[in-house]
Amino acid sequence: MYLEQIITLLKDVLSLGDEVVLNADTPLLGALPELDSMAVVNLIGALEDQFGIAIDDDEIGAATFESVGSLAAFVEKKLAQ
Repeated sequence: MYLEQIITLLKDVLSLGDEVVLNADTPLLGALPELDSMAVVNLIGALEDQFGIAIDDDEIGAATFESVGSLAAFVEKKLAQ
């Protein structure tokens, strides 16, 4: 549901070009060199701004950033709370 918005956000925050194709199965951590620790912090801030959610440090783990789909599922879960 929010997958396209998250893909757009990832491309913006990570400064990925249009030639980079992302989908739900695209791995994130360890697969995208642009996604370093600083980029994760920036991405969390962008997610909070875009979706009007608050993300606590203890909610974030490697599983959240395993793939584009897992990140989308996390956002959907936060919005359902």
